[in-house]
Amino acid sequence: MDFVRIGVVGAGLVGKRHMDVIAASSALELGGIVEPDEAGADLAFKHNTTLFSSLDAMLSDGSVDGVVIATPTSLHVTQALSCVKAGCAVLVEKPIGVEASEAERLVHAANEAGVPLLVGHHRRYNPSIQRAHDVISSGEIGDVRAVQATCWFYKPDHYFDVAPWRKQKGAGPISVNLVHDVDLIRHLVGEIVSVQAQAAPSLRGFANEDVAAAVLRFANGAVGTITVSDSIAAPWSWEHTSKEHPIYPATTENCYLIGGSNGSLSVPDLRLWRHEGPEQDWWTPISATPQIFDPSEPLFNQLHHFADVIKGKAAPLVSGEEGLKTLRVVEAIQQSAASGETISLA
Repeated sequence: MDFVRIGVVGAGLVGKRHMDVIAASSALELGGIVEPDEAGADLAFKHNTTLFSSLDAMLSDGSVDGVVIATPTSLHVTQALSCVKAGCAVLVEKPIGVEASEAERLVHAANEAGVPLLVGHHRRYNPSIQRAHDVISSGEIGDVRAVQATCWFYKPDHYFDVAPWRKQKGAGPISVNLVHDVDLIRHLVGEIVSVQAQAAPSLRGFANEDVAAAVLRFANGAVGTITVSDSIAAPWSWEHTSKEHPIYPATTENCYLIGGSNGSLSVPDLRLWRHEGPEQDWWTPISATPQIFDPSEPLFNQLHHFADVIKGKAAPLVSGEEGLKTLRVVEAIQQSAASGETISLA
C-alpha cells in the first residue's frame, strides 16, 4: 500500500495523540519522531519507528512526506519554517505562533515556496461542526445576530508542574485554549472586526491570566461574548460537551449558543430552536429539532485530510492564512485585556 509517511515533532499530550492516530491508520505511516526527552526512545520503540535527534535530521533523512509540529508554541514558527525551507508539507498545532507578525512570515514563506501549510484547529473536522456550519450558512437560523461561547474548566496543578512553560506569560488559557473557540466562532459566524476584553491574573501566582472575557463584533453585524478560564470547575467547555476525547468526562451541556433572526442553534448538541408557525413570535410555542450527523474522530479526519493535501487531492481546510486570522483575534483579545481599549481588526 502507498502509505503517506508523517513525522511528529514533540511528544506532549497532543503529539502522542497524533502518533496513536497515525499508527492505527491503514493509510498513514509514522515516519519518525523528534523528542529530546527520555519519552522519545520509549515512544519510538512502541511505534517501531525512528527517533531523530532533531527536526533537521528528520528532514535531511528524507523519510517523511509531511511533518506535524506539536511542540510548545514558541517553537512553532521556527520549526515550520525549517519544513518549508526543506519543501516538506507541515501541519502546525494551534496556535500557529506566539505573535501574528512572526506567523505572517511563515505564511508568506509557505506561499512563496508553494509548500502546504496547515494549522491544527482540528475541531473544524468534527462532523458536528461541519453540520452546524451547513445549518448556519444555508440560512436556516436567518441572519446571525449574536453568539455566546463559554470555555470553562479546571486544570489541576500537576498539569502545570510537568510542563513549566504553561505557567509563563503568553501560555495562559487565552492563547492555549480560547484560540480553539475563537477559530470555531470565526468559522461558524464570520470574521471578527473588533474586540473589547478583560482578564484577571492567575490566582495560582503564574505569570499569565486564568480568566478572561471579550465582547466581539463581527463583519456581518453580529455581536458576541466569549469567556475562558482554566480555574473554574464547570461543565461548559468544548472538552466536556463535545464527547470528542474520552479522557474528559462527558456532559449534556452546550458551550456555544448562536442566535439568528429565524432561529437559534445550540452547539455541540445541535438543536435548532424555532417558534412554531409561519412567523417567529415570542408568544408562540418554541421547539427544538435535533440536527443529524455521523460522528467520527476529528484528529483522524484532520490527519487523513493532511495526507490528501500532501498527495495534491485537496486544498487545506485550515490553511496558514486561517490560522493567522484566528491568531490575530487572540492577540487583539490579549492587547485589549492589557490596555482596556477596543482593538480593531480592520
